[in-house]
Amino acid sequence: MPERRDGAIPPAGPGEPAAPVAYAAPGAYTGPGGVPRRADRLVEPDRLVEPGRGVEPADRGTDPYEPAAPTAPPTPTASPAPAVSGAPPALVTLARWAAALRPEDVPERVLALAASQLLSQLGAIRAGAAQPLGARMVQAFGPPFQDDPRTSACVLAGLGSWLNLDDTAYAGHLSPSTVAVPLAYAHRLGLDGAALLTAIVAANECAARVTAAATLGPLRGQSALHTHLVGAVAGRLHCEGAPAATWADALGLSLAQPPWPLLRAFLASDARLLSTFAPVRTAMDACDAATAGFHGAPDLLEHPDGFLARFATVPLVDAVTDGLGRRWHTETLSFKTHPGGPGVDAAIDCALDLHHRLGIGRLDEADAIREVVVETSLYTLTAQRTAERYVDGPGAPLGALVLHTPYTVATALLTGDLTVADFTAPDRDEETRWRTARRVRLVHDPAMTRALLASEAPFGEAIRRAGPDADAWLEGFGGPDLVAAAAVRPDHAPADFTRARKATGARVTVRLADGRTASEERLIPHGAAGPHTRRHHARLMREKFTGLGGPERVAETAGDVGEMPPAALRAWIEAALG
Repeated sequence: MPERRDGAIPPAGPGEPAAPVAYAAPGAYTGPGGVPRRADRLVEPDRLVEPGRGVEPADRGTDPYEPAAPTAPPTPTASPAPAVSGAPPALVTLARWAAALRPEDVPERVLALAASQLLSQLGAIRAGAAQPLGARMVQAFGPPFQDDPRTSACVLAGLGSWLNLDDTAYAGHLSPSTVAVPLAYAHRLGLDGAALLTAIVAANECAARVTAAATLGPLRGQSALHTHLVGAVAGRLHCEGAPAATWADALGLSLAQPPWPLLRAFLASDARLLSTFAPVRTAMDACDAATAGFHGAPDLLEHPDGFLARFATVPLVDAVTDGLGRRWHTETLSFKTHPGGPGVDAAIDCALDLHHRLGIGRLDEADAIREVVVETSLYTLTAQRTAERYVDGPGAPLGALVLHTPYTVATALLTGDLTVADFTAPDRDEETRWRTARRVRLVHDPAMTRALLASEAPFGEAIRRAGPDADAWLEGFGGPDLVAAAAVRPDHAPADFTRARKATGARVTVRLADGRTASEERLIPHGAAGPHTRRHHARLMREKFTGLGGPERVAETAGDVGEMPPAALRAWIEAALG
């Protein structure tokens, strides 16, 4: 069905349905009198002429992952705020809102982002399954789609997270659970496209909000595995049409024993593949238990003996329910356009531009590059300090290598690309890359740190919300300099996240043996939250998906997912994963 520029639904063409598909799958929500709900039309952002990938006036300059997890829980600097007298606990309020969410409640721009997120994560799952370790996961636990959707959800989650191709919001690496679990249940239950996208949004909002409440703590990004306890519960129960009381119980049960990952295992062993698999499996058990009548603690988030008291240095319980239905955390999504850990994306973008600008691919050898200077924020420097403990040349483990700025920048400079193959043998072990990587030097840029803290992602919104209480966490993360950089912070919350940004920037300068010097700068990485991504996310994710081997016909129809009937959606999903 063609799209009109005014966003209206045009008359049906030959062979096309006369209206968007009804929300009529088994277990799905229906409207008054049992009448199925219909989905609003998804409208892809206008296709604009793409600006260059260098510095852009409104969009210059990644994903949050706190590298160093302490060996013991911290002592919070503030106690979790108790629920307002007479108000329900935060988990109950969140459950009631999410359980009632319908397609027509979600703005079209948010549903469009969810459609891009779905296509992006399908690409990540394809990439994960194509690797030898992914094949071993399938051998151990079965294929992505099987009779039991609970196991399907776990396998899809594991395959889509371990290569750092998963997308993130202001708070949390969401997609491994918030996309994978609805995908498994939509496929098994025969849901339509509107049901799938709405479940993804509901899961995003629940997982991101609970993660935001604990962002100023020891675990963030991929180490914050509690994100997937919440995302998996919400994704499944929305697909099943479960009542709000079951949601509240399942959320309380899933968060009863949240995981605390060990850095050594995550960065340097195959346990990385189980990092999302395990919490999703726990969430599936919690859903089964709640359905059977088990009860969780409804005040588990804010209770002095509860989740935030253990997992947040500065608890932000109000972030769980603030602006429900108005401040869409899905609008803070940052999409991964290439593999790589947090903080390295902007530097990689700059290196790719410099490869083409300087014609580095035509130079005889890597020795033509004399020096590479990467100026960046304390955020990237912190990730690098962790990675370099595990990276010492050829044979480095993938989990640490994706965080390693010198290797990723050197590879992008020399090859003009950065792919999954670059993190595995034999490409990973090429000596020319490591010679160049040893010539990469990182330098702190205080202005980039200030810009990082002023943007919503990865934790600027949490710092704004915490106010002066954030200082102790800031000092623990980056020292006194980070506290000073955050001294000037907004004192009011934006009404919504329609202008959310992720300013994890870098400036890369290359000095060649022939005397040439060139620099590129980017404040917001390609695909990260910002004005360019809001305009172009649909096209960017089509390019990502096809670049990872996905079929063109699947990519081109991703914007129509919201109107697909159950049979068409099932066929589309199966084609996406081959």
